[in-house]
Amino acid sequence: ADERQAIERAIEALKEAIKSDNKDDIDAKTKALTDASAKMAERLYAQGGAQPGATASGTQEQTAEKKGENVVDAEFEEVKEDDGKQK
Repeated sequence: ADERQAIERAIEALKEAIKSDNKDDIDAKTKALTDASAKMAERLYAQGGAQPGATASGTQEQTAEKKGENVVDAEFEEVKEDDGKQK
């Protein structure tokens, strides 16, 4: 709850700074919001038991495997076919 309040205060402060068009103030308020949200992100990451080095695609593959789906990771190249017209 405290983290949420800190983030909400930082959001409001940034909104006010944006109205002022003061670049230094906007930068400072943006940094404050980033710092506040980073603390919450770290806590959520730690609570979620996420594995270091995991990627979004890796998570999707693991979820698909649990559901019994066949997942293929592949690269492709789009090839435009010649429609028979001479240039």
